[in-house]
Order: sequence, then C-alpha cells, then structure tokens
Amino acid sequence: MSDIKTIYEGEVVPKLRETYEYKNIMEIPKLKKIVVNMGLGEAIQNIKVLDSAAEELKMITGQKPVITRAKKSIAAFKLRAGMPIGCMVTLRGDRMYDFFQKLVNIALPRVRDFRGLSVKAMDGFGNYSLGIKEHIIFPEIDYDKIDKIKGLNITIVTSAKSDSEGSELLRLMGMPFRN
Repeated sequence: MSDIKTIYEGEVVPKLRETYEYKNIMEIPKLKKIVVNMGLGEAIQNIKVLDSAAEELKMITGQKPVITRAKKSIAAFKLRAGMPIGCMVTLRGDRMYDFFQKLVNIALPRVRDFRGLSVKAMDGFGNYSLGIKEHIIFPEIDYDKIDKIKGLNITIVTSAKSDSEGSELLRLMGMPFRN
C-alpha cells in the first residue's frame, strides 16, 4: 500500500469525518480517478510527435496511454474528424495514489517560481484540474532525449459533493494550495 493511501486512511478520513460530521463512512470523499491528458495540435502535420508524447506519458504514469482522435472537422486548423490529436491516461487504484504522491511531492516542487496551486480550479462538484506547461518536471523524463517540451492537463476526480469538501480532501492529502 502506498504512503499516500496510508495517510488517507489514517489521518484524512478522521479529520474529514470530524469536520463535516458524516454519519456514514461511505459519505467521506475519496479519490476516484486521475486523468492525465496531453493534447498535441502539431500532430496534424507531424505524426511522430504523437508517438514520442505517448511514450513519455507512459513513462510518467506507468500505464499505456490511449490515442485520442478529433471528434469534429475544423477547416481553419486543417483538421479532419478521426485524426489523432492527443493521448490520455486514466489512473485508478494504486497507480492513481502513486501518481498523486509523485505529483505532489516530486513534480510540483520542481516547477519554476512555484507558489502553490489556486483553489479556484475546482469545477463545482469537488473535482480539481490543473495544467502543467512543461512535462520535464517529472523525474522519469530525460531532458536530453526529448525533442519538444509538451504540456499536460491533469484532472483529479473525487467523490466529494462540493468544492469545499474536495479542496479540503486534497489539502489534507498534501496538495500545495496557495493561501
């Protein structure tokens, strides 16, 4: 069992139960899944960019990514429906907790001029989304072997009913929010 899961069960659950006075243990919010997405607009001209992005996302998350395809044709971008334009990974279970621990403890402190994450990125249902401009903050990526710096979108889906419950859950689990 990962360290963050032990912290969740040992410290976070009792604090949340005390703060929000849950009657049932199943009401206590928990992480459901983490979705890591890498959109690549330049994959329209150069398909090799997509292969390298998928390999790098596989190294970061420890799971093989799914290639995402365009839903609609957009003539201004020379995009046709069905063209591959990105890759994504949905993490659940132990891999999700391992990735969350790596994100909070290793990757986010390596961001240049990092002052904490904004609490305003909650979606109204207790889920949190953040964007990372440089995927090289993860220790698995060898800086010399990458051809281009890519961005990531990370969505953390929780079972919380409100933003306050979701942000409190993430704060107690170690997410570095701004004051």
